[in-house]
Amino acid sequence: MAEEVVLMKGNEAIAHAAIRIGVDGYFGYPITPQSEVLETLAEQKPWETTGMVVLQAESEVAAINMVYGGAGSGKMVMTSSSSPGVSLKQEGISYIAGAELPCLVVNVMRGGPGLGTIQPSQADYFQTTKGGGHGDYHLIALAPASVQEMADFVGLAFDLAFKYRNPAMILADGVIGQMMEKVVLPEYRPRRTEEEILAQCPWATTGCKGRKPNIITSLELDPAIMEQRNLHLQAKYAEIEEKETRYEELNAEDAEYLIVAFGSCARIAQKAMEHAREEGIKVGLFRPITLWPFPSKALKERAKQVKGILTVELNSGQMIEDVRLAVECKVPVEHFGRLGGIVPDPDEVIEAIKEKLIQK
Repeated sequence: MAEEVVLMKGNEAIAHAAIRIGVDGYFGYPITPQSEVLETLAEQKPWETTGMVVLQAESEVAAINMVYGGAGSGKMVMTSSSSPGVSLKQEGISYIAGAELPCLVVNVMRGGPGLGTIQPSQADYFQTTKGGGHGDYHLIALAPASVQEMADFVGLAFDLAFKYRNPAMILADGVIGQMMEKVVLPEYRPRRTEEEILAQCPWATTGCKGRKPNIITSLELDPAIMEQRNLHLQAKYAEIEEKETRYEELNAEDAEYLIVAFGSCARIAQKAMEHAREEGIKVGLFRPITLWPFPSKALKERAKQVKGILTVELNSGQMIEDVRLAVECKVPVEHFGRLGGIVPDPDEVIEAIKEKLIQK
């Protein structure tokens, strides 16, 4: 059969992909610019077809704790929000990470701080990659740069979340959430049966029949045991860093200057790269797909050949810190970004390369 190509927003693609891959439950709360996720689920009524639970909670705090409960029973559960709403979820996300539970959180970023603006931003990079809540934990963070990746990353995020018993986040910005593109949605697959959940998640609270009780908690009052639990988590994070970095390179083999960008900025940077090459400036693009784990080794290797690096972000300079750490300050690294929801155009990026790297 020929693939079915449909036109939809990034937020809508998230919802359709969730239904198709067999998600058990979605718990959310509306906030611009991601409200179409919940709206699309409500329109599709998957509880009538797949049995998927879709619930608008009374608050973001309630939504993330519903995810905590669903994940504790081994179910495939998720939530979505935008920047201020994700801030409210941080305590629950930390609990979920501490309890080692798989789930998916979608953040379609808007400008801040505070209520800020409903326009797009990438200023939640620190919150996502450095642990927005308390304690030493990490989220597996995927940054889509297209509507197709919005759809594809739902399944990938859940696969990684269950593989490592760790919460995953799709970190999109308002541009990707609101833009419309052609997309091929994933094939339908049935929700897992209770027997399949028992086999995949022997740790889950599925009803204590014929086994010892499973206890889901992030609390441990004995500091020696708590230290061991933290050391176990750090070992897991090290394994994820070793095995799960993802990135894309374009025209990087002969590049003299490198742009590092994610999400919508990577698309802008790609066009800037093409225009720069027309002017005879050898520019390449390095796009991190996993923001955590950050593809530091690959970037360090690529940086050996270039004269300078420009990070392009919709913020005041956040990913640039990870870029500088990756290249160990052996190459000049500069930042270009716009704030307040203003999206730059490719010509601005080219001017930044000339002013900050070539003419410096």
